[in-house]
Amino acid sequence: MIRDLDIVVLNIDLPEHRLKRGDVGTVVLSHGAKGYEVEFTALDGETVVVVSVKSLDVRSIGRREIAHARSIE
Repeated sequence: MIRDLDIVVLNIDLPEHRLKRGDVGTVVLSHGAKGYEVEFTALDGETVVVVSVKSLDVRSIGRREIAHARSIE
C-alpha cells in the first residue's frame, strides 16, 4: 500500500508535464484507491511539478532499483 511521503515510480509517460515512465516522485497526498498527488523534483531539490495520478499510474520502488538522471527540457 502506498502512503503519504512514500517514494514512487511513474508507470506511464506524462508528456504534458515533461515526465517519463520511470521518473521518481514523492506522494504528498493520498486519495485512497483513486490515486495520489505526487511531487517530482530535480536532483538539486527544485520542484518540477506536482501532479495528480491514478493509482495504476505509479508503483512502489522495487528492491535493488537504481535511479537514473536525465535533464528536463
